[in-house]
Amino acid sequence: MKTIYKHIKVVLLLLLLCSMHATGQTLQEYLVMAAQNNPKIKAAYSQFEAAMQKSPQVSSLPDPTLTMSAFGRMIETRVGAQEARFSLMQMFPWFGTLSAKKDAANLMAEATFQNYVDTKNKVFLDIKKAYAELYELNKMIELEEKNLQILDRYRELALSEFKNGKGAMVDVVRIDIKRNASITNIQLLKDQNQPLEVAFNSLLNRELNAFVNTPEALIINENIASLKSDSLFVSNPKLLSLDKKIASFEAQKTVAKKEGSPMIGVGLDYSIISKRDVPGLEMNGQDAIMPMLSVTLPIFRKKYSAKQKEADFMVELANYEKQAVKNKLESSYSMASYNFLKAEKLKELYTTQTESTQQAIKLLVSAYSNSGTNFEEILRMNQDLLMLQTETVTANKNQFIAQSTLEYLLSKDNDDDNKN
Repeated sequence: MKTIYKHIKVVLLLLLLCSMHATGQTLQEYLVMAAQNNPKIKAAYSQFEAAMQKSPQVSSLPDPTLTMSAFGRMIETRVGAQEARFSLMQMFPWFGTLSAKKDAANLMAEATFQNYVDTKNKVFLDIKKAYAELYELNKMIELEEKNLQILDRYRELALSEFKNGKGAMVDVVRIDIKRNASITNIQLLKDQNQPLEVAFNSLLNRELNAFVNTPEALIINENIASLKSDSLFVSNPKLLSLDKKIASFEAQKTVAKKEGSPMIGVGLDYSIISKRDVPGLEMNGQDAIMPMLSVTLPIFRKKYSAKQKEADFMVELANYEKQAVKNKLESSYSMASYNFLKAEKLKELYTTQTESTQQAIKLLVSAYSNSGTNFEEILRMNQDLLMLQTETVTANKNQFIAQSTLEYLLSKDNDDDNKN
């Protein structure tokens, strides 16, 4: 339970930070906002709160039984007529039964809490993915707008060369074709911004048209994909949840054994006796008090044996699920690591090719200024440059998503690295 209270403190701290940063200008603050507002997270936490209420239910004593009897025709006794009778009985489960039930319920509540943590982490991953998509889109618009400015300069150059008799008018026409395509592409990209912002804001459960502040860069942790250990997933909430379930089922086996023992009842019987009209009668009209002790006889053993077998099968089921989850985590981790390293290598390649392409364009522009030839090659190389720049942005986005996936799989806390 200490782990649960630790996570609750973290959630409360997140909520406090959210109240301090209402505008949500960084990814970290957006995550704080989601922790407070996202309906999936809130529903998962409510499920945990509901599971916490199970413990006091199962660890309480059975309600006592009060029996009242009134006699229509009084029963005569030696000391007087019996008018009414009251019986109070309290049953007590076998020693350790209630504590075993409490342990089983608390462990299942802890498993539910780990489900809440996993739900929160999944939502955080979705937010990071949506954030990266917005980053990519805004960078694409910036690159396309810069490309349009370059095309405008090329148009002026081509027009100047045509007026000087060195170039052809077809070069200006080619530029106009590229410019129109660029203008249309910019508009299409800008139109795409709204649905992406709506998807992002819906994860925060706030106004769908609320402004989203996107970063100039996505921070990459170069070391995250180099982790190699058998204990990679020790803090993964899916595995922790299954561990708690297994422990809860083991506790339920203990409960089943305890329930197969007798229950002991302690009670009191009180009878109201009326006085007899007999002078000098000893104990005349004195009420009768009688202590009682009862014991249940659990002789029908099949149900208790079945409960123990059921718990055994549930332990076996949870162990199989744990192995399946671990296999999936390892597979997902391997793929995410590959995507992270792949994006890193592609970024290095694109950076080198971008520098070479920019150098080649400068040489082509210089040659065109002198001879008025090879203008089509300039446009082709410029298109290659734009492609390399956009591919670099996409690779950076893919690497950030791969990093976020690794953080989700490893249940890495959101720290200052995410404060973009």
